[in-house]
Amino acid sequence: MTLLLPERHRTDHHRGPVLEVHLDAVAANTRLLAARTQGALMAVVKADGLGHGAAAVAATALDSGATWLGVTSIAEARALRAAGLRAPLLSWLNPVDADHAAALGEGIDLGVPGAAHLAAVGRAARRTGVRARVHLHLDTGLARDGAAPAEWESLCRRARRLERQGLVRVVGVTGHLACADVPDDPANERGRQTFDRGLVVARAAGLRPEVHHLAATAATLTDPSSHHTLSRVGAGLVGIDPSGSTRSPALTLSAPVVAVRSVPAGTGVGYGHAWVAERRTTLALLPLGYADGLPRAASGRAEVLLGARRCRVVGTISMDQVVVDVGDHPVGCGEVATVFGPGPAADGPPAPTVADWARWAGTIEHEIVTGIGPRVTHAVGGAR
Repeated sequence: MTLLLPERHRTDHHRGPVLEVHLDAVAANTRLLAARTQGALMAVVKADGLGHGAAAVAATALDSGATWLGVTSIAEARALRAAGLRAPLLSWLNPVDADHAAALGEGIDLGVPGAAHLAAVGRAARRTGVRARVHLHLDTGLARDGAAPAEWESLCRRARRLERQGLVRVVGVTGHLACADVPDDPANERGRQTFDRGLVVARAAGLRPEVHHLAATAATLTDPSSHHTLSRVGAGLVGIDPSGSTRSPALTLSAPVVAVRSVPAGTGVGYGHAWVAERRTTLALLPLGYADGLPRAASGRAEVLLGARRCRVVGTISMDQVVVDVGDHPVGCGEVATVFGPGPAADGPPAPTVADWARWAGTIEHEIVTGIGPRVTHAVGGAR
């Protein structure tokens, strides 16, 4: 497979912050997930592969057991095609006036959440002469994307009429569970029942979808009854598992020390002096901040691994820099701090993980990994 990587995802090392993507972890996660599902596996690489590089993660997943790719926008889907990826590819979240014709021309399946989208896709098929492959999207309990159950029968009938006209082919039916990370939540059973009824209605309308997919990462790992013929996995590919049943993180963020200073007790650090040294200590400065994806809400709680020990981030995280209290341990400029990494190490203390940063910031891991800014160099292909 020929894979063309965007410039920011080519392996490159320099003296600034580096985000290293561990494709071996992506491969291992994909193999585990493919073994756990009862059907096929879709690798969802939206949001630039959750900040890990969409093309690299997609190619690795396809080599490791996935057979489909999924993204939200048509632009994301076309970028994967431009990278040389030819697997079945679904884009499911687009404006009504999106460039559906371009998607059809590149063999991209389209998610259809309602009558307006269906009509727009039908018009694009008529203009281009390319029969659209669509996945009808049923809202199974989140009240966001997807057709409301009350509108579902009408949508299926409309889709069947377009099928008879040769404009579309309904190849899939899709939904999403609201509380899959809590397997026993009753909302999941309601969602499964809604989806099952939706399949019955679709078939009664004369549709014969060859794939139906409801489960994402958490349900793929914990709820076999939701698997159907295809499971969609995004976060799980990169070691984020909302159900907490398994994980193999795929990122390491590091940054060099650019300044070191010794300060006396009573020294205030950063804007507003949110932290004041209680004793003489040594401070190390790292050249990254909230503009690079470090959540400001983690100020005063976060830690990094520096000099084989965990050191606390002190003061408020700034746009471009953070200060670390290294105590009386010797640290020099150019030494590299691990901001987060895979976790446990063979020797020495473990580096903080993305999960740690999410906890310190009061958020979820997804927000941390998708928030890394463009100033951070990506190094793709490193082992953990």
